[in-house]
Amino acid sequence: MISIKDVHKSFTNNNVLQGVNMEIAKGESMVIIGGSGTGKSVLLKCILGLENPDSGKITLDGKETNKGDRDVFLARFGMLFQNAALFDSLSVWQNVAFRLMRGPNKISKNDARDIAIEKLRRVGLKPEVGEKFPAELSGGMQKRVGLARAIAAKPEIIFFDEPTTGLDPIMAGVINELIREIVVEMGATALTITHDMSSVRSIADKVTMLHDGQVQWSGKIHELENTGNPYLEQFINGHAVGPIEAVR
Repeated sequence: MISIKDVHKSFTNNNVLQGVNMEIAKGESMVIIGGSGTGKSVLLKCILGLENPDSGKITLDGKETNKGDRDVFLARFGMLFQNAALFDSLSVWQNVAFRLMRGPNKISKNDARDIAIEKLRRVGLKPEVGEKFPAELSGGMQKRVGLARAIAAKPEIIFFDEPTTGLDPIMAGVINELIREIVVEMGATALTITHDMSSVRSIADKVTMLHDGQVQWSGKIHELENTGNPYLEQFINGHAVGPIEAVR
């Protein structure tokens, strides 16, 4: 469904992506792992067209992502941002319904609110939470609201940017389970970027590791523990010694 071929991206003298190749099949849950500054977020931005690659090609269903109608293209995506990224001045239900009430396919306020409440229920939040404001919610609840917003418009593809950052282990497990359930339930294609190995093991069908702007390993989740790849083994085991240099 998504094809990434020999993608390069630099910022002045910082070569962030250096020939990334990746394939994400329809209905697959792909998780990209790697340390900070390895190009995960930049790759996601290139797929969405928020950044243009210096070279290489990214296609969605065989069509280049930087060509054609941007609104039609972006309507296929949902996004859970790293820190939920909720609008402080809007109530919870308005945050969830934000996309539904805008654009060429916008729906009425009442219909949008009904859908928002339904999606809040799906992520385990009661209807009365919809009337609160983000500042009144815990971090875990904000993350659930962000997930409800990501799925409100029934996207074909959902991106998850560090979905468990800032959460305690129990709440992180709850969010991981919700993501997995919802992706399977919707039949969506999912792309997650994370360094949290509990998330990887919970939600991935396939894993790709980025380091130094290149794919160091890619394979099925069940292959993860016995790859013999020194980059991957150092990362998943948290070893200080190995080919990945620790920044001091």
